[in-house]
Amino acid sequence: MTETDWIAITRRNSRSVQTTVGWIFWDPGAVARYELLGVPGPLGYIGARAAPLAPAGPEAVEAAFGSISAVGIALAFDAVGKNGTTFDDLWQARNDAVVAGLREHAPDIEEPLIELGPPLWEVVAQLPTVGRPLYASHLRMGRPADPFLSGWHAVNTIREWRGDTHWAIVAASGLSGIEASILHNAWLGYDRNWLPTSRGSTPEETERGWEVLRVKGLAAGDIATAEGIALRQHIEDETDRLTTLVWELLGAQRSRAFAVDFEPPCELLLARVDDTAGHNYQPASRVR
Repeated sequence: MTETDWIAITRRNSRSVQTTVGWIFWDPGAVARYELLGVPGPLGYIGARAAPLAPAGPEAVEAAFGSISAVGIALAFDAVGKNGTTFDDLWQARNDAVVAGLREHAPDIEEPLIELGPPLWEVVAQLPTVGRPLYASHLRMGRPADPFLSGWHAVNTIREWRGDTHWAIVAASGLSGIEASILHNAWLGYDRNWLPTSRGSTPEETERGWEVLRVKGLAAGDIATAEGIALRQHIEDETDRLTTLVWELLGAQRSRAFAVDFEPPCELLLARVDDTAGHNYQPASRVR
């Protein structure tokens, strides 16, 4: 029997995990719901995603999010405080937008989410929490009674577990969030500084990131060096290597079924991102 290549499965399925969740960040249905609560769209995304960790304050959210602007996170907390809403209200608004949006834009994802939701929750129950604060904070949130939405939240929780793992590797590599964004941008081949700018970094903050990367030998002038690109590739490879546990726990048969069932509707969701945000957004869903 051929040995299962768990890293290949992890690399393949991580793209669908990201896409199943990430499209909602820019969805007009979600933005409209956030704005009805008095929180502008980009800040609504921050607030809804941060809701499980919000009781710990903006500093904890900033640390967990990694590369999202500290100013944007502070503004999201301020908007929630000023407009008589709560982070749980934003969480519920996102839930409503997820169900409506998936049924409209990728209806074929409903059945696999319902079917794979329970075994995915069994996986979630076995994942380690140490060093993964955003993932762990999601475990305190009530699991939806709707099996469709419950399946989506299982995928979302797995996504945050991978994200926490990724940022632990970034930190262990000695990079700040802005430095990581600059190298990620170069690794993707995007226009200079597009990625850190999209995450709210100011030109001054980004230039300081470049200065530090030059000192470390990871950039020369306005270009990431071969060492910088190699480090970013190492971070990606290590993220895949250290997150195979999800799929090993799910098992080879179900992991392959996940790939087959989720990839077609996720292509529709990625097209939705193209329409609502742009072709560079959600880079974790893009084929490099």
